[in-house]
Amino acid sequence: MNRAVALADRLAVPALKLLAAINVLFFLSFLLVAALAVGQARAETPACTGIDLMEALKRDDPAAARKIEDDARATPNGSGLLWKVEKAGFDASYLFGTMHMTDARVTTLPPAAQAAYDASSTVVIETTDVLDQATMMAAIMQKPELMMFTDQTTLQSLLAPADAATVEAALAARGIPLASVAKMKPWMLAAMVALPACEMARKAAGLPVLDVKLAKDAEAAGKELRGLETVTDQLEAMASLPMEFHIRGLVETLKLGDRIDDVIESMISLYVKGEVGMIWPLFRAVLPDGAVDDGYAAFEEVMVTARNKTMAIEAEPILMEGGAFVAIGALHLPGPEGVVELLRKAGYTVTPAS
Repeated sequence: MNRAVALADRLAVPALKLLAAINVLFFLSFLLVAALAVGQARAETPACTGIDLMEALKRDDPAAARKIEDDARATPNGSGLLWKVEKAGFDASYLFGTMHMTDARVTTLPPAAQAAYDASSTVVIETTDVLDQATMMAAIMQKPELMMFTDQTTLQSLLAPADAATVEAALAARGIPLASVAKMKPWMLAAMVALPACEMARKAAGLPVLDVKLAKDAEAAGKELRGLETVTDQLEAMASLPMEFHIRGLVETLKLGDRIDDVIESMISLYVKGEVGMIWPLFRAVLPDGAVDDGYAAFEEVMVTARNKTMAIEAEPILMEGGAFVAIGALHLPGPEGVVELLRKAGYTVTPAS
């Protein structure tokens, strides 16, 4: 059985949604480093070992690969990372889709995007809170209930016995005693284990994710830097999803083991090709037939659709000033309710620029 098909036996929607959330939520990259840097900072960076599931499907199941490509083509604005944003009476700006990873393939901008970035006077990222660790942690600690159980609840109390054993064993294999994270909300814990070891080691060693690199380069170049959300906004969005969804996502993410490497490698591969609209069709294709997730609609509304609207609204005053380079997670760009389409509905001309 080929690896792409075998993965279908171990993936489920909550795990995929939480894996995607790591690349939808910007600030998580920094919480992960804070949690794991001490243990990994001096460790040798392990090699990334994931395979590209789309390329595996092209080789092993060409018909399935063609179906994914057809589905992706039907996704509005699903191809391309750089978009030119124009409106009569204002200087043009650019919208760019990021991936919150340290991989050099991600952090190296395509030539057209680099040119647009260099020419910009203002750089916008999802949240600037992450650039000041003290301020960010102070904001988070004002609402500790968003990350931790503040009552008698523990992670173990929410897990069925079999799931508790799975979680304890999987965490132990990663050097994390279950008792040490018993009060941590499950989505926080899932975030800690939902990235490949190579990515976590690079973060712990201080390599910046793309968004931070763009922000720091902007500051060094004397550009104005702005954000569209706060850390609290992002925390509240994630924490508002049903607890059952988070529990299932944690258990299934841990069950994936090193298969996570395949998921992340596939996402990076599609990202660097600008084929963001192909990410979900690919994952749907490797899901078990009939997989159903009760939290799917809530996730889409809270983590994607609602935040798309917020980002578009918050970006408008900046776009009207002109000369902006707006960098947000690439998964916020495509679809009928993606930021590209929302800006068009607001009267902007938004066209592919790469």
